[in-house]
Amino acid sequence: MNGHTKQEIIKGRIKFITMSLIGIILFLIPIPVEQDGKKQTTLPVAFLANWLKDVVGDAMPIIIVTIITLSAILTLLCSTVLKSKLNPTGLMYNAFNVNISWMILRLLAVIFAWVTFLKIGPKMIYSEDTGGLVFSSLLPTLVAVFLFAALFLPLLMEYGLLELLGPLFRPIMRPLFTLPGRSTVDNLASFIGDGTVGVLITSRQYEEGFYSRREATVISTTFSVVSITFAIIIADTVKMQDKFFLFYLSVIISCLIAAMIMPRIWPLNKIPDEYAKEVSSDARTEQLPEGKTAIGHGFDMATEVGIKAPGLKDFFKSGFKTVIDMWFVILPVVMSIGTIATIIANYTPLFEYIGKPFVPFLQLLQIPEATHASQTILIGFADMFLPSILIESAHSEITRFVIGALSITQLIYLSEVGGVILGSKIPVNIGKLFIIFLIRTVITLPIIALIAHLFL
Repeated sequence: MNGHTKQEIIKGRIKFITMSLIGIILFLIPIPVEQDGKKQTTLPVAFLANWLKDVVGDAMPIIIVTIITLSAILTLLCSTVLKSKLNPTGLMYNAFNVNISWMILRLLAVIFAWVTFLKIGPKMIYSEDTGGLVFSSLLPTLVAVFLFAALFLPLLMEYGLLELLGPLFRPIMRPLFTLPGRSTVDNLASFIGDGTVGVLITSRQYEEGFYSRREATVISTTFSVVSITFAIIIADTVKMQDKFFLFYLSVIISCLIAAMIMPRIWPLNKIPDEYAKEVSSDARTEQLPEGKTAIGHGFDMATEVGIKAPGLKDFFKSGFKTVIDMWFVILPVVMSIGTIATIIANYTPLFEYIGKPFVPFLQLLQIPEATHASQTILIGFADMFLPSILIESAHSEITRFVIGALSITQLIYLSEVGGVILGSKIPVNIGKLFIIFLIRTVITLPIIALIAHLFL
């Protein structure tokens, strides 16, 4: 490698290999744990998040209302009186200088959070199916996951692992999914771990200029699948725990087929390949120089990154900045949008009405209790757990299987992944998310129905 001494190269390789291995162990290697007397697997990052939730305990709601309230106050100040005094490239400007619609969402989040925390005002805001669900079940998990995920994400992203995998997986990812090879890490982190972690990685890669606007949107709306642990909970709810292998296999097959189709059709194929930042074309194209193998070129690029990678102080400084950004930017969005979506789902017949056109489609696919099933089809856009709760009373095993698996493959739900996408730097609006959600439903529903009819 030109321009570097032998000592620098050795040091760079040690740093790249060591830090990347720690990142792989934390984010991608399942470990056995015992919870409520049951043996199950989880990821070290998720284990740390659960440990933190247990340690913080009853103080978590106070932490959440404090974060959301501070976010709103800082947003009001930085978007008005302090706007001209802020550094345009600084954290405060980027996190808290927003347009009027985002400001309203953050102010609504304060109202929803305090109403839910104090259990005052209209019950529809703080009930266990609406604001209570978001505030008590989801946000504590996000606070803990964001802390460890954001803190340790640089291990996957800044020490050469992406540069190693890019040339290796480009021959698979480009033709199949129209994505760079380096997106393999995001996709694995989502599939094995959690969709929100995948969104965080993708958002950072978009900000750094490695993904285009189209690529970032494709990855976050196509591969941000919930963890296997949550899939087990869904399967248990729809009484499919004894058929979990078939249940989750249908999720994987339908998600992979959707991932091949979605980037090639509207609206994803019409999103421009614009970049947030300029980086070298070599880093984006992942093309092999003449006479080099994919593994050799990837290893050289990873070593180069390892040589220039941040030291321990900068590592933690960068991590904590990301934590603050995630807490103060994303949590309020999830609180406001998640609460509004679950209120609409639980207290209005909107999703029931817009699900009616699916009755003939379900009948065509020979799904029993089609009218009952149609009422659950689109409600998953509000929260992924709602379809399973609504369909668990269905008599037909096929119907419960199809709706349970479909709710996972629909992937974009506003109370978590959708809210995180909207709160991230990935430029996609709620209307486009709903269209993508609808198209995913139309693509994956027949695949899951076919598997159900063949094997149940």
